[in-house]
Amino acid sequence: MMTGVRYNGVDNLMEVHNREDSRGYWDLVWDGTKAYGIFDKIKGTKFRIIFQSEEQVEVSFTRTWTPSLNGTLVPLNIDKRFVMLRGSSGFYTYAIFEHQKGWPDFDIAEIRVVFRLNKDKFHYMAISDNKQRIMPMPEDRTPERCQQLAYPEAVLLTNPINPQLKGDVDDKYQYSCEDQDNKVHGWISFDPPIGFWQITPSDEFRTGGPLKQDLTSHVGPTTLAMFVSSHYSGEVLKFRYGEYWKKVFGPVFVYLNSASDGKNPKALWQDAKMQMQREVKSWPYSFPGSKDFQKSSERGSVSGKLLVRDRYIHGEDIDANGSYVGLALPGEAGSWQRECKGYQFWTRADANGSFSIRNVRTGQYNLYAWVPGFIGDYKYNATITITSGNNVDLGDLVFEPPRDGVTLWEIGIPDRSAAEFYIPNPNLKYVNRLYINDSADRFRQYGLWERYADLYPNRDLVYTIGESDYKNDWFFAQVTRKTDQNSYKPTTWQIKFHLDSVNPSGSYNLRVALASATHSKLQVHFNNLKANPPHFTAELNGKDNAIARHGIHGLYWLYNINIQNNWLVQGDNTIFLTQPNSQSPFQGIMYDYIRMEGPSNS
Repeated sequence: MMTGVRYNGVDNLMEVHNREDSRGYWDLVWDGTKAYGIFDKIKGTKFRIIFQSEEQVEVSFTRTWTPSLNGTLVPLNIDKRFVMLRGSSGFYTYAIFEHQKGWPDFDIAEIRVVFRLNKDKFHYMAISDNKQRIMPMPEDRTPERCQQLAYPEAVLLTNPINPQLKGDVDDKYQYSCEDQDNKVHGWISFDPPIGFWQITPSDEFRTGGPLKQDLTSHVGPTTLAMFVSSHYSGEVLKFRYGEYWKKVFGPVFVYLNSASDGKNPKALWQDAKMQMQREVKSWPYSFPGSKDFQKSSERGSVSGKLLVRDRYIHGEDIDANGSYVGLALPGEAGSWQRECKGYQFWTRADANGSFSIRNVRTGQYNLYAWVPGFIGDYKYNATITITSGNNVDLGDLVFEPPRDGVTLWEIGIPDRSAAEFYIPNPNLKYVNRLYINDSADRFRQYGLWERYADLYPNRDLVYTIGESDYKNDWFFAQVTRKTDQNSYKPTTWQIKFHLDSVNPSGSYNLRVALASATHSKLQVHFNNLKANPPHFTAELNGKDNAIARHGIHGLYWLYNINIQNNWLVQGDNTIFLTQPNSQSPFQGIMYDYIRMEGPSNS
């Protein structure tokens, strides 16, 4: 356990009022055949010095599992490491987790490192250039000073210690962000002017790919390094049939800085960003002592160029400008977003579609990609083997997104997010003032799911092709409707469109891309809402909970619906979209993009 951090004349930056095992620690949450929801702070049973010199020290705390511990401790060997380098204002931590062959099956829902800082000093939180603020005190979340809202993480501050925060909502999920943007976050003390920052230089050991969202810093003051979680995905680490597994999480870097007398302490954030950039450039680090952490010379790379082939848009292949290209464990196309066991390596292609993925650990991977502006997922048709020191040049790759006809109409932008749709202003009773003037992150406000019934009190959403504008007329989430009895009702949205003719031999398709789904269904009817069964039903067993956790997306889903011609009529048509599950306000769907395709003479 990290019981204390001494820096720049301050004896301990950690929360000294907490127990020694509740200041700085690794933890995990696991389920087994004889255990459920076990919270484990991973206390080591053996200590050893891995390396020591005038320039560096690395220490190890290990815990070894034996069959006699079955049902009491997670069946893993765990080696936690801490590293300090001379001249480096901070320390590194990483861990090696191992599940040996034949050991019991189990699940892990969360792995992280937690730092709980001195609440009397650290009051200002910074997680990005535009997300910085004075935060409530931990006492402000007690019943005497707040009102709990729809779930324990969200409270309304009714009598905070700092009266300027009265009326604000505090919810740790309001400070989540995508892993691709989650490189540095932390806290500032104004007296003395000190910054405490958590820096994650690589995403390779995180789960779920670059779009996976997770927690950062929140009231405590608490700062987190998240490695595995089911947040915004619902996916957990699952071990079955006694399989062997080993993975290195980290290293991550805890960086400390200070401001000279008279210097604006907020400049500490800019310095932390510069330090983050230095850490990223230094990855993979050369100093970790574990042989399981591969150094740069032991790794390989992959390069190539991705093209998009859509003959209904362009007669020639076009460059996949800005596409996401990555390596992950072998699986189906798109499986990377649910993948939790292996390492992932991602990059963005340039304007020409060219990409290079460097410093890839040795092993076998599939190459995956998706292109903003196009639906669907790409997967290279062969397994790629990475060896030390070699570059695998794949040459030109062609992605053919799903398409069977011309676009008759479309709603939204295919970018795996609902951000382009109408996001309402919050109820003025439930506001986080950080986001009042932030158009990009206004979806982080609490309670937006309840605004649907306010805006559509008597009927559900109706969208008319050619007249409606998705930026103003398509609510960002198809949620349940709250009734006066504090219960919830299903909702049915309508899309109205006109066809000059219906080609009896032509092919019509509806492409429905979803940005999120939580314990929901999608039923689709064409012109006849009473048709039983519905013309199309998708059982969406998603658990990303993005609506409650203020995310504008969770996991991506794509459905291709072949429309029978007799479902359509010449003239005015209506598509009904029903989400029938209605046990809670958080069951619902976020749409990414909807497109109807048909023959050109429609």
